[in-house]
Amino acid sequence: MNKRRFFLKQSAAIALGAKSYALTPKQENKKYAMLIDLRKCVACHSCTVSCKIENKTPANKFRTNVAEFEIGLYPNVRKAFLPSLCNHCDNAPCISVCPTGATFKRKDGIVVVDASVCWGCGYCVNACPYDKRFINPITKVADKCNFCLHRLNANLLPACVQNCVGGARIIGDLNDSSSLISKLLATHQSSVLKQSSKTKPNVYYIGLNGQLSDNIFSLDDVDGILKSKNQTSIWQSKGE
Repeated sequence: MNKRRFFLKQSAAIALGAKSYALTPKQENKKYAMLIDLRKCVACHSCTVSCKIENKTPANKFRTNVAEFEIGLYPNVRKAFLPSLCNHCDNAPCISVCPTGATFKRKDGIVVVDASVCWGCGYCVNACPYDKRFINPITKVADKCNFCLHRLNANLLPACVQNCVGGARIIGDLNDSSSLISKLLATHQSSVLKQSSKTKPNVYYIGLNGQLSDNIFSLDDVDGILKSKNQTSIWQSKGE
């Protein structure tokens, strides 16, 4: 296939993908975000399991997980839990590096991957500062959380929110001042992960420990990174 035909084919696929992700006028006026209240998280991993069942992710691949940390030095040590997922950033680096337009942000704030356009190059996986994308070994394309878009379209909560036993996860519309998430963000101090990355995440946390907010990295590199920083006051499990 010559280059012209290839790009024509890709353009047609992108147009088709955009159509399949079309929003209703009601959806266009929304801006979805998630709030995680760490005061209520007990690391039961119900969110991880329910997401895996709902979205049928392959073995050892997760759209969301809960990392477990030990903070402090003996004898003043305590556990901390950090659920994480795609942050649906306003300034998402995964979008800017995607060569086909498969990754894009909807008007309602949800960052999605059009599997019919993605060719599995992995650029977006490497660009994500939160390590929340992976190449699906079955579909061979990029995979990640999409706030259970199929459930939102059916007026249902995402699986992780629906099944959180502590009620730690809240999803809602930031453009609606009367929504629960807007009220909580207005009345409680909240933080985001890796604020220095300037990605403008749309996943917020209540009760986020300052030691954890910038310590999100590839879970496969935990030991090496902590040793290189000579950082013995914080330890992270893989949380899988």
